[in-house]
Amino acid sequence: MKKFFNVVLLAVATMTTGMSVSASANQLDDLLKQVKNDRISVAKLDKKREAEFKSSRADKQALLTKAKKELAKQHARNERLTKEYAANEIKIAQKIVELDTATGTLGEMFGVSRGAAAKAAGMIATSIVSAEYPGRGEVLNRIANSKEIPSLSDLEELWFALQTEMTESGKISKFTTEVTNLDGTKTSETITRVGTFNLVSVQGYLNYNDALAQVQPLAKQPAGYITDTAIDYFETTTGYAPLYVDPSRGAILALETRKKNLMEFYHEGGDVGYIITILLVIGLLIAFERMIVLGAMSSKMKAQEKNMTQPNENNPLGRLLKVFYDNKATDVETLELKLDEAVLRETPKIDRGISLIKMFAAMAPLLGLLGTVIGMILTFQTITLFGTGDPKLMAGNISLALVTTALGLIAALPLILVHSMIMSKAKTILNKLDEQSVGLIAAIAEKESV
Repeated sequence: MKKFFNVVLLAVATMTTGMSVSASANQLDDLLKQVKNDRISVAKLDKKREAEFKSSRADKQALLTKAKKELAKQHARNERLTKEYAANEIKIAQKIVELDTATGTLGEMFGVSRGAAAKAAGMIATSIVSAEYPGRGEVLNRIANSKEIPSLSDLEELWFALQTEMTESGKISKFTTEVTNLDGTKTSETITRVGTFNLVSVQGYLNYNDALAQVQPLAKQPAGYITDTAIDYFETTTGYAPLYVDPSRGAILALETRKKNLMEFYHEGGDVGYIITILLVIGLLIAFERMIVLGAMSSKMKAQEKNMTQPNENNPLGRLLKVFYDNKATDVETLELKLDEAVLRETPKIDRGISLIKMFAAMAPLLGLLGTVIGMILTFQTITLFGTGDPKLMAGNISLALVTTALGLIAALPLILVHSMIMSKAKTILNKLDEQSVGLIAAIAEKESV
């Protein structure tokens, strides 16, 4: 049985081996055919590429030949243009000599006219007369930049421009033009031109911007007394009116506009300056209230002096007289004490707020000194950080130091003055009460002695 199985297995293995050998042979044949076919395809592709290369080579050779011909042509053109350039240089030099010979003395006039036109163009461009007569500089610029001898009409235009500027410099003219406001809007306004010095309108002084050929109001008007004269002058229709003019054609006016006014100086005092102002305002309000109260009190006392027998309690003297009549039956010493008590009772009402004014008058310069110290501290701090190269960096702190000192003194002076006035008024009332008190006591003592 075992031998039977061995024989069967051997037969099966023999059949399998035969089939594998047959399959392998078929695959090798196919591979051989494919290699042969690929060799033929590669050979065809190589021949095609070779043909394309030979064709491209012929084209490149044609392009190279064409480029060489173009290079030779450009070399020939370069030699020709070089010879023409040299010939033209010689011809230009000859023509310049011929032009100089032909112009003769006219060349000097040509230079003078160009120089005069250039100078006049610069002067007219910045002149405020151009605000009334625009476009005058175009002809002058053309003459100044011209390379030809000026014609008679050009010389006449130069003459007219110079003559117009001289004539208008002595005139005061009122005309209507477009004014460009600071916010960019444009309005048509009537303005007055004072020679070549200033432009004025209802707004004050105006400026002529030659770069934009526009009339503009100043970014900041000069001091009030200067601007007021300009406005009054503009509104004056008859007679004479004073006016500040700028003979430097705007330079002095520009300096005036950069000056600080009182409010700008005041705000440089900072918080210390504001505190000083508050003290001044409070002190003046107290003084105003005391002046009214003491003035009314004094008037009522004068009215009471005319009727001493009927005391009125609406004034210190009337209240003193009431105490006198209420205690008239007592002895002199008791009456004297009662009257002294009445005077002492009236004293706080009369002296109320006066010491506060005095205190504010003493505090104001001390606060000014405090501001000075703070300003100097900030100045030295700025010097430490930035050095002393730019004085503008220290100007603000120095202004704080000086302005606060000035504000302290300015506040102290009126406070001291009103304190003295109110103190004098209060003393007058108290002295009047003391005088009446002593007089009443003396009258009673005199009666008792009799």
